[in-house]
Amino acid sequence: MKIHLLLVLISISISLKAQTPNSVSIPYGNNPATGSYVNVGDAKLYYEIYGKGKPIVLLHGGVFGGIDEFQPFIEKLSQNFQVICIATRGHGKSGVGSATTPVTWEQRSNDAYTVIRSITKDSVMVLGFSDGAYAGLKLAATHPELVKKLIAIGCGDRPKNRKAVSKDFTPELLLSNAKEYFEARLKIMPEPKRWGETVTKLNYLYDKDYISVETFSKISCPSLIMSGDDDTNNPIESATVVHRAIKGSNLSIIPACGHVVFYCSFPAVWEAIAPFIKG
Repeated sequence: MKIHLLLVLISISISLKAQTPNSVSIPYGNNPATGSYVNVGDAKLYYEIYGKGKPIVLLHGGVFGGIDEFQPFIEKLSQNFQVICIATRGHGKSGVGSATTPVTWEQRSNDAYTVIRSITKDSVMVLGFSDGAYAGLKLAATHPELVKKLIAIGCGDRPKNRKAVSKDFTPELLLSNAKEYFEARLKIMPEPKRWGETVTKLNYLYDKDYISVETFSKISCPSLIMSGDDDTNNPIESATVVHRAIKGSNLSIIPACGHVVFYCSFPAVWEAIAPFIKG
């Protein structure tokens, strides 16, 4: 599992470097022209807004995740929507928060709720990837009045009694596999010396926290669950548990793709998403 995630990390790094000149000219995740902060109690969280229209919130992945990973989505969605991109605790320009408070899916959901409500009183669509997908699932279950549509990419069933698989991520390990990638991220972090603390908290999140049918079955909004057919983090069988537990949800499996399906085949991902967000 750890090796696979590091390979995903490297593929994301390569993909970001390969962005077009037009994309690179917009510093997603570190854009003073549109970036702002919200105090969520024990931390200041950073967000960026692009475009105008009905709001859609983007929640990125963990460990190596950031607002910039959503570049292809932002450029498409901002043509017709107000795109709200939130950097989670310890990622990008967001603070880490209390040293004694663990990172949990509930915390991620509460943080997202606070940021969204500071921006709009309207209901929103939510698009989350990996860690962001789990936060979106929790948000839709606990705040049905807020989430009117949900797109959850790269997620699966994480029951309470599952066998824990320790990730053992450390800053040293991550830097040894993607030095340039993480050094660039450290430069924009407000608390770079606490990165190791963030990584430790994420190890705890992946090993100890759970999100399963008890959450999925509470979701009532139209939902699209998406996964690559070769996602070793969340096999098709695991993604199917999420789909079946959410009444009336849609399931989209992207062929010949692993975890980061929108880097593998963005055209296929967009073809599945475009009609879903129109209705």
